[in-house]
Amino acid sequence: MQNLQNLISQLESKIPFHQKTNSSVSNATVGWQIEHSLKTIYQIVLVVKNSNPQEYRWKFNKSKLFISVLGFIPRGKAKAPKVVLPDENISEESLLLSLQKVKSVLQEWDSFDKNAYFPHPFFGNLNKKSTEWFLKLHTNHHLKIVNDICKA
Repeated sequence: MQNLQNLISQLESKIPFHQKTNSSVSNATVGWQIEHSLKTIYQIVLVVKNSNPQEYRWKFNKSKLFISVLGFIPRGKAKAPKVVLPDENISEESLLLSLQKVKSVLQEWDSFDKNAYFPHPFFGNLNKKSTEWFLKLHTNHHLKIVNDICKA
């Protein structure tokens, strides 16, 4: 979980640039990328927390294997579910509030059962360890976009 917290800290350091855009990288602002990442972490952790570990079943998934080997999410290949899409009005204050919510919910992570899980739409059921892998992968994906926007 330390790696994810490091990525979250890197996102936090970019909050002052929340209004920055670069259409050659993304149509979304830095703030949108940060808020989406934080909403994703928050929502997934809640799903894992509320899952029934006895219902978890591992199943081989080619997409997960491919992305695991690749080591990153290709840009522009997936569409985010509505529940993790940010609102129009993203401010420094709203980002700090989302950051606080994420940090708070992550404090419970270590207490979750190893078979607590998240049903990912492409990768299937991800147990706690695999969910952590996905959260790092996804957060890093958006952090790279943020960094590319900020370079311009």
